[in-house]
Amino acid sequence: MLGIEKFSAAAVIMNSRKYSNATFEEIGHLVKAVVSLAMTCCADGAAANCYDNGASALSVKSCDPKSPFPKHPGVASCCVHKGLERKLCLADLKQPPKEFPTYVELSNEEVCDAFKTDAQTFSMRFLYEYSSNYAQTPLPVVINSTETYLSMVKDCCTSNKSTLCFIKKKLQRQPLHLLTVMSNRLCSRFASFGEDKLKFSAAIMFSQKVPTADFKDVMTLAEQGTKVLTDTCGFYTDKNIEHELSEHVKKVCHKLSRDERIATCCKKSSIDALLCIHSLPSAEPIKLPKLQLPASEKLCKKGKNQEIKKYMYEVARRNTKLPEVFVDKLYESIADVVEKCCSSENPNSCLEKKKAQLSEEMKTYISEGNELCGDYNKYPFSEFKARLTKALSSKTPNLLKEGGN
Repeated sequence: MLGIEKFSAAAVIMNSRKYSNATFEEIGHLVKAVVSLAMTCCADGAAANCYDNGASALSVKSCDPKSPFPKHPGVASCCVHKGLERKLCLADLKQPPKEFPTYVELSNEEVCDAFKTDAQTFSMRFLYEYSSNYAQTPLPVVINSTETYLSMVKDCCTSNKSTLCFIKKKLQRQPLHLLTVMSNRLCSRFASFGEDKLKFSAAIMFSQKVPTADFKDVMTLAEQGTKVLTDTCGFYTDKNIEHELSEHVKKVCHKLSRDERIATCCKKSSIDALLCIHSLPSAEPIKLPKLQLPASEKLCKKGKNQEIKKYMYEVARRNTKLPEVFVDKLYESIADVVEKCCSSENPNSCLEKKKAQLSEEMKTYISEGNELCGDYNKYPFSEFKARLTKALSSKTPNLLKEGGN
């Protein structure tokens, strides 16, 4: 259906996403084998068992210690199986996303030099670099983004006015590239956190960026945003992530635009507004009444986790500079204490005893987190490091002498 050129490109994209830490050479060997298998077995007159036999031969080659295909720690456990079970196991393997991005766009001159030297190799290497760096972006977005880039390169590198051509085409492509970057960021968080944890994470983000927001609004937006990612980040999906994110941005702007910073972001186009909102630094804390832990009888009722989440929302909007990981740890600790007390013989008594201890420990934990991260947000990194070193040297002088720098 696609023809060999587009099929090969699709194979590079799919396998670069699946094995995002593989080398270009490893991906090249795998793609060459897949394309060869397709050319042989999709041809008219091919034997009925051509694909099964060819796929079995590939699985045997994958299990060879000297295999040129992408390395993966799960290969060995797949190779103890045989036949279809082995093939299905190998097909299910995928590497985690790259820890740090490696894709760097070349200058226009470098791009055209590489394209004119060997257009096919240039295209394949670009597809590999781009796809492996945006492995969590929904497949249709990556395909669209890579196609427009390669079309731009072909047009501009053969144009008499290449500089002007690149300026015009890059401006046209910018929204699509931004969608690629944002959807990769969001879908990576979804893949790492899972639905429930991502929902809580989104609620904390909104409460720290817009501490004046209502709890119900914050939770509604967190649920809506998570639902968008649940529907669009999967490998096979009919839903358009650009449309779904745009609809979500409209809801965020409707609920939170009383905040001046959010209102400013909402003047931009949908995906630009989304990037703007996510890039906003945490707001300055606002003055609010002293916070108390929820009443014991509420904590053991059905839906107690919602009470704890509401309490953590209150903690977060009072401590907007406290990193999410600190808030998350507090939530886990409180939820664990509540769970144990609520399953004890006398839940109310247990919770009342624990409350004083929890309050004191939380106060210390939050204070230390705010002190550390307050300076980090306030000062340039070099000054933050100097202040931290000075503070630690007064508290633990021997430790610093033993550890050096």
